[in-house]
Amino acid sequence: MILKALYISLVFLLLVHIASAAPVNDYKITYTINVNEGGNAVWYVEYRTPLVSTEDFDSFDNYTKQLNPVHLNDFKELMQKSVSEAANATSRKMAAGGFTGDAKVESAPTGTFGVVRYSFTWVNFAKLDPDKNLNIGDVFIGGLYLSKDNTLIIQYPSGYTIEQVEPQPDQVRDGMVWYGLRSFKAGEPAVILSMPSSSWMPPVIAVSVIFIIAAFVYKRKARGKNTVIDAAIEPVAEALTEEAMMDVRERIIKLLNESGGSLYQSEIGKKLDIPRSTVSAALNQLHDKNVIQKIKKGRENLIRLVQS
Repeated sequence: MILKALYISLVFLLLVHIASAAPVNDYKITYTINVNEGGNAVWYVEYRTPLVSTEDFDSFDNYTKQLNPVHLNDFKELMQKSVSEAANATSRKMAAGGFTGDAKVESAPTGTFGVVRYSFTWVNFAKLDPDKNLNIGDVFIGGLYLSKDNTLIIQYPSGYTIEQVEPQPDQVRDGMVWYGLRSFKAGEPAVILSMPSSSWMPPVIAVSVIFIIAAFVYKRKARGKNTVIDAAIEPVAEALTEEAMMDVRERIIKLLNESGGSLYQSEIGKKLDIPRSTVSAALNQLHDKNVIQKIKKGRENLIRLVQS
């Protein structure tokens, strides 16, 4: 019975809990798990719902007033129970603390949204092996479940390398990203992160390789020859001001509207004649503002406008 609650999954339990208290039915949930070097993780559970009518605003306001006295306590009890059950299942000491909850109204190009965010710290969320590598996934006894339009993000310390991940994420940006609708198997997502090497040799070798390549390219250019290396190096886009980036974002939105609402990321760069790095930065900003969706299609990203 203890593990049966986790069999549905932690995320599914969170979904049911938040959905039962949500002021309206149409919402999206993002689960962000930020793991540090010691294996502890800060969880952020954020849901956003469109506010259109006066009734929507009133419902969200009522929900906000009950956030700390009622809903945060419910969230705390739920997660403390889940952490306790995971500790029993893995035979690893764990604890949950630092619970917070807040709500706010945000305006975006696609409309106005009510945003609720819960957070807490899960001590010993990840397992450290003898080499201090981070092993993530054993707490997901029954796997995880993501509803449609929901997102799971696992972030990890700078410098760590993804040695193994199952299943493969839909995207890797600030961390590993999976989109719903998706059902994970028991123990998934399973991730092994290797810690940075303390040896001085890799940086020395890397610097040497850079100098060798730079010298080679310079000599080839001096001879007036176009080489494969020259063609493979993409010019670094100049840093743009916020005003310039805003213009890029507006051009992308206009192009998507003219193209039926969706385009592949590579096509956007070609049609607008903008460097890939600039397109990527602008799309990340639009994605963070919930203006677009990024859908993995093989090796390509399909960019789609979010319908308001």
